Amino acid sequence: MPVPIPAGVQVHIDGRRVRVQGPNGELERSFPEGMQIERRGDILAVQRSNDEPKMRAKHGLSRALLQNMVVGVSQGFTRELQVEGVGYRAEMEGKELMLFVGFSHPVRVPPPASITFAIDTKTRIVRIAGPDKELVGQVAADIRKVRPPEPYKGKGIRYVGEHVRHKAGKAGKVS
Repeated sequence: MPVPIPAGVQVHIDGRRVRVQGPNGELERSFPEGMQIERRGDILAVQRSNDEPKMRAKHGLSRALLQNMVVGVSQGFTRELQVEGVGYRAEMEGKELMLFVGFSHPVRVPPPASITFAIDTKTRIVRIAGPDKELVGQVAADIRKVRPPEPYKGKGIRYVGEHVRHKAGKAGKVS
């Protein structure tokens, strides 16, 4: 399945190394051996050298990674986290994210290169945006790891739309 190249995106292929530039930044990746990436007009095609199961798996992986690179530099990716709990909040201090989530000190999260943070104080939502899908997801997972949602009251940091199953807690004394 070919990968379409939108307007405003340049693709440079150097053997197995591919560099994609667009309005949201630049991404570069090296692809596995046995994968040939060709440009045919305004589409990119990934070809494999043989039909072994490992090569077929790498073929699908390479195509998905290439698609994510093109979409990332043209549109970008975002993940949203929600801060739940009494007194829990997130604030911006410059470009850094400050999390107040029940510790004796605020947790500072500096953004990696090409990643931006934005917060909505009313709904306590943190938006993580950037061109690299893998990096955006990893940063979101690292922030969630600071205080994962607990199953009794649901306090913590969770993905927007994530369902946390609640436990009943202690049943109490029965006489």
